[in-house]
Amino acid sequence: MRNCLRTAIAAGLLLTAPAAALAQEGMPTMMANVINATGAAIGTVSFTQTPSGMVLIALDIADLEPGVHGLHIHETGQCDAADGFKSAGGHYSGGMEHGVLSEGGPHAGDLPNVTVGADGTLVMEIFTDRISVAADGENPLGDEDGSAIMIHSGADDYQSQPAGDAGSRIACGVIE
Repeated sequence: MRNCLRTAIAAGLLLTAPAAALAQEGMPTMMANVINATGAAIGTVSFTQTPSGMVLIALDIADLEPGVHGLHIHETGQCDAADGFKSAGGHYSGGMEHGVLSEGGPHAGDLPNVTVGADGTLVMEIFTDRISVAADGENPLGDEDGSAIMIHSGADDYQSQPAGDAGSRIACGVIE
């Protein structure tokens, strides 16, 4: 299953327009400046609402541990490195259970695992239709308390409650 998901994501990457071009075309966009556990800036993530209703998430992050990592949107727009990013709260649930392998899932903030290369970089684009950049959309990123993008130390198993057993929080960005 995971290999199929990775293949589908890779195939989608080959077909997408650059996220920067979409933002330049006036599509609603939000950004997150990502920091690591010491508070150092390590990259950015953009969220662009497309005309189809999908949100294009473009990641450009460096200085991460190589390997597979869980990627989620968390419910609160705070990234306090001093508290291990607990300030970001839990996953943005949208009233669902965690994981694509759960009958009651997935959370609105559940995203596919990402693989960081041997050089510590993560550059990729993914789509989701479970969140919205638009304030009046379903599961808006810019709700009252905001949202955050989170990278975890390990892979998400796509089913363990409440967060996929993905390990500690190693990088976070407030979505603005």
